[in-house]
Amino acid sequence: MKKIKIWYIKNEMLGANFLANFIGVFFVNGLMTKTEQTIPNHLLPTVSMVDNIFTFSAFTFVWIITLVYEKPIRYYLNRTLNGIDVDEDQTIVARRRLLNEPFFLMAMDLSMWLLAAIVYPVMFKMLNAGTAFIERSLFISLTNGFITVTVAFFLLEHVLQKHLAPYFFPNGGMSRVSRTLRIRIRTRLTALLFACSLIPLFSIMRIVNRMTADPDITPLHLEALRSTVLINAIIFMVTGIALTLLVIRNLSLPFKDIIRTLQGVRKGRFDARIKVASNDEIGYTGDVINEMTEGLQERDRMRQSLYLAKEVQQNLLPRKNLNIHGLEIAGKSIYCDETGGDYYDYLVLNNGHNPKIAVAIGDVSGHGIPSALLMATVRSALRQRAAMPGTPAEIIADVNRQLVADVEDSGQFMTLFYLMLDTSNHQIEWVRAGHDPAVIYNPITAVSEELIGTGVALGVDAGYRYRYQTRAGLSDGELALLTTDGLWELRNAEGKMMGRNPILKILQQHASASAKEILDAIFRQLHEFADGSKIEDDITAVVIKAGA
Repeated sequence: MKKIKIWYIKNEMLGANFLANFIGVFFVNGLMTKTEQTIPNHLLPTVSMVDNIFTFSAFTFVWIITLVYEKPIRYYLNRTLNGIDVDEDQTIVARRRLLNEPFFLMAMDLSMWLLAAIVYPVMFKMLNAGTAFIERSLFISLTNGFITVTVAFFLLEHVLQKHLAPYFFPNGGMSRVSRTLRIRIRTRLTALLFACSLIPLFSIMRIVNRMTADPDITPLHLEALRSTVLINAIIFMVTGIALTLLVIRNLSLPFKDIIRTLQGVRKGRFDARIKVASNDEIGYTGDVINEMTEGLQERDRMRQSLYLAKEVQQNLLPRKNLNIHGLEIAGKSIYCDETGGDYYDYLVLNNGHNPKIAVAIGDVSGHGIPSALLMATVRSALRQRAAMPGTPAEIIADVNRQLVADVEDSGQFMTLFYLMLDTSNHQIEWVRAGHDPAVIYNPITAVSEELIGTGVALGVDAGYRYRYQTRAGLSDGELALLTTDGLWELRNAEGKMMGRNPILKILQQHASASAKEILDAIFRQLHEFADGSKIEDDITAVVIKAGA
């Protein structure tokens, strides 16, 4: 950045305050004295000398004190605008000084004008100029002081918000700086009321009272009164209009920015940010909205990540139903979140004339991303181990040891039912690792049977020895149903649990249908029972039918 630009930025507050005092000293003071009694010629040299000395001294004093006050601010700007880092403590001090500077300079200005309200009346009294000049100097000093402070308030606020705040608060957060005075909306409106109504009212009332109090009032006095009131009215109207336009601009621009950002949020765009340039209610609102949009943006990224995780997890489940060696196998999972911990799989082992077909169904504790990751771990380990020789008990024991090593300290675990259909000897072998037993239903005898067994969930005890159970294979028409507990424990809006009986009834009623049709009937019953209630747990079911 060019040196002239840096110099300009560093001196903007000082320049704005000088302008406010310039208006008071030369513009307002000059116009108001035109309507007053002329100072006698023999007093002019003394008055001019005192006026020049006081004005020069007052401006110099304010200038020096301002430079001392702004030292941390100028240090911060020097380093920042030249690309040099500023440590946190110095940054905090500079920011605090900047936010308090409008009030500091206003206090300095008011103190100088109050001092003028003492110096000039005392001077006229010492010169025996008369009561009129003493009152006039007191009134003009006080009036100019209030006008200067009011103008300074709005000019300094404007410079701070539009020119300096972006360098000190590029990401907002002005309202979070401690030990600062707040330029609140009510403060602005109070200052505007004071500048546009109260000061003009008191000024004109004072002029009218002073000039009409003369018992020897003449038409010439009335004409002078009319001229005085007119000039004062013009002064205050111009000042009031300028300040009103400035206030409107300072209030309307942030609101436009807020509305634009919220309209973007409504349309799903969360990348817009409000340029926070004040530490009032509007600035605080801007900070809150920026935090909200950042949170929404993060949630949107997480949602996209969850959808991606959901897609990945869905691809880990079997993509299609299995029809092999007179067996039809159909499975389905629905998750209460984007991802879940339910798992099912079917594997064709030693693919030959009489292969073994393994069907697994599992339920990880909890749901969401952690459960989905554990589900993927078990799937990978089970597929890898099942491809090697061993009984179902040995396979599950090896997977369990690996899982304990991975999740022992996390407290997570997974229940699993592992079913192997051996087409060579027409036999079923299974291991139940803490999971609900599978159900076998024979439509000819109308008898259902549970494949029970003992075994702890995976991930609990690395040394646990699993045992497998056996029974004769499925005869033609027989059904096997494997589910997770989310199916039985589903609750409707009244809090009633669905239980096993409605599902067993579906097996009876649809025994002649295909495995996929039976599975579809089960999930239709599930949705009818839920009747729009939110599903609180993942639900998975696998149907195996023989003789397909």
